[in-house]
Amino acid sequence: MQETELGEQVAKVVQEKAEEANRMLSYINGKIPALLDFGLKLLIAGIIFFIGSRVIALLLKILKRSFVRAQMEEGSLHFMNSLIKALLYIILVAGLAGYLGVKEASIAALLGSMGVGIVLALKESLSNLAGGFILLIMKPFKVGDYIKEDARGNEGTVEKIDLFYTYLLTPDNRTVSVPNGTLSNTSLTNISLQEKRQIREIVGISYQADIQTAKKAIEKILREEESVLAADPVEVFVDSLNESSVDLGWRAWVRPEDYFAAKWRLTEAIKYGLDEVGIEIPYRQLEVAVRQAEKE
Repeated sequence: MQETELGEQVAKVVQEKAEEANRMLSYINGKIPALLDFGLKLLIAGIIFFIGSRVIALLLKILKRSFVRAQMEEGSLHFMNSLIKALLYIILVAGLAGYLGVKEASIAALLGSMGVGIVLALKESLSNLAGGFILLIMKPFKVGDYIKEDARGNEGTVEKIDLFYTYLLTPDNRTVSVPNGTLSNTSLTNISLQEKRQIREIVGISYQADIQTAKKAIEKILREEESVLAADPVEVFVDSLNESSVDLGWRAWVRPEDYFAAKWRLTEAIKYGLDEVGIEIPYRQLEVAVRQAEKE
């Protein structure tokens, strides 16, 4: 009797498990068409994204040629290309999300919430983006200009103006990325904006030296330098009387691209020129007087 009851219980359990397996198979069989359909959509979406990215690249090339024909400044051109590229990819991804079944209201809500999150998390970056627009509109400098910003003292030749950063190439071949927000909210000097730049330096001579002889020697060196603009005046004058030297200031005009090379050549030439005419360039000296104590 007990064996009969045990057999019935086992049969009942086996039947229940078989029914569960059948229900599972039926559920899977019912979902297979939907899964296949979604997989097909994902494949098509991937193909569309691939084709769309190629179309965006082609459109950007066409726009770049149009900007070049319109003689758009290089920095503005790069900034606009980067901005348009970002917008086109946002449109492409939003369109693919709609194709995959995401409702327009959900996309709008997602973009809105993402926008709020982005604003809070990327406050500084958005400030740099706004700074990029200001630089694009106001044009305080362009690609190829040599600038110096006063916030951190960075200076160099402008290589590229991007969405968030402006890239400077320093004279010693380092690339410095400066936030656009910094450049738009601080004072800066555009050294290349004018057609010429003045070298302004000071050299000290001893009090025993003849000032007129020193001035004539420096003026001769300035006029013989090939980079000094002959049409503009050169100046040599007494700038100040220091504790151990008479400081002579000298000024000369050169083209901006010749500034550093001319400055270095003139500084060396003035040293040798003053040596030739017997003018001493003093340096700080300390005289110590030693008194012998009187014997008692």
